[in-house]
Amino acid sequence: MGWTSGIPARSLTATLFAIAAVSRAAVLPDDRADLDWHDWSGGGVTVDGPSVLVRKKVNDSLSLSANYSVDMISSASVDVLSTASPYKEKHTEGTVSADYLHGNTIYTVGFIEGHEPDYIAKTGFFSISQSMFGDLTTLSFGYSRGWDKVGEDVYPHGYAQGDRMTTWIGDADHRNWNGGLSQVLTRNLLLALNLETGESDGTPGSLANPGSLANPYRTARFLGPDGLVHAEPQIYPGTRTGTAGSMQLKYYLPWHAALDGSYRIYHDTWGILGHTLSAGYTQPLFTDWIFNGKVRYYRQNAATFYSDLFPYQDSQNFMARDRELAQFDDWTVGLGATWNFRPHWPSWIEKGTVNLTYDRMHIAYADFHNYAVGGTPDNVPLYAYSANITQFFISFWY
Repeated sequence: MGWTSGIPARSLTATLFAIAAVSRAAVLPDDRADLDWHDWSGGGVTVDGPSVLVRKKVNDSLSLSANYSVDMISSASVDVLSTASPYKEKHTEGTVSADYLHGNTIYTVGFIEGHEPDYIAKTGFFSISQSMFGDLTTLSFGYSRGWDKVGEDVYPHGYAQGDRMTTWIGDADHRNWNGGLSQVLTRNLLLALNLETGESDGTPGSLANPGSLANPYRTARFLGPDGLVHAEPQIYPGTRTGTAGSMQLKYYLPWHAALDGSYRIYHDTWGILGHTLSAGYTQPLFTDWIFNGKVRYYRQNAATFYSDLFPYQDSQNFMARDRELAQFDDWTVGLGATWNFRPHWPSWIEKGTVNLTYDRMHIAYADFHNYAVGGTPDNVPLYAYSANITQFFISFWY
């Protein structure tokens, strides 16, 4: 399903490509192949699968790349357990892109397409990166446009029989603009500034349809006249606009190590204000090894139309109890190691790396209660969970 984390996979992928486009100088990517296995496990949700990325220069001015990934999703999250049965799902995604180098300018175009039984996402992206002043300064601009088809799976004859039918809710269009500045301040200090804004338009919510920007598998809660908690459909607005700004500093230390820190602020028309702080340290050791560590903190307030428990049924025009719209904060601590090697065979491989990263994340909600454990509104505990994120990949340069 396209709703494992409450955010469609398309959104994350498009953002990652936009960030990559913003941060590059006027040099074509190396000829390279990456073989990746990733695993995300936490809060009753497991997402794992492989990914393959291949980059190849056609000539001195043109480089092509292709990526294909598969996510196997198994969910028994707090949302699922309180309203439905656990499920298993598969998400596939493919990306093709091209980089063209002309002087000190790189032009990038690409297309992403992702498929799930109840979600189809297509995104096109374009960016320009210009280096100047002897590569001390890099300016960039990017644009992406996404077209999503949003659905909901129903099982008319019961889940056990495997009879599955998708009801298509509507379409969602996404537009994203981003600009960046990368500046060498001193021999050892780099600065990067980025500004990004995005718009989403979809089917507005109603009593019969939560809207194509909503998660149809999650429900709002209200307090009934009997004093018990009841469920009702969520209703989302049909538009959303958000803006984010970030700053990153990287300082290279005399013993070949590096420190980096960043801050990001995000605000949107749904009333969410988010802050992200992160810091990292990288240390080469033993000639062929690189070790790194990082810590990240994120905090956001709730959307204006979010409530953990509404006072009565149909109490607002828009209603949401999606926990991604709640107030929460999370901490992430991560470690990573990279081993560099030069294989003797095959001869066309110049070098390679073996990479392993592990992140531990803890998320705590300030206004989202765990009704899956039962109880009355007065004694249901707030929800919190921890997640383990592991990535293993091998890269080859040729």
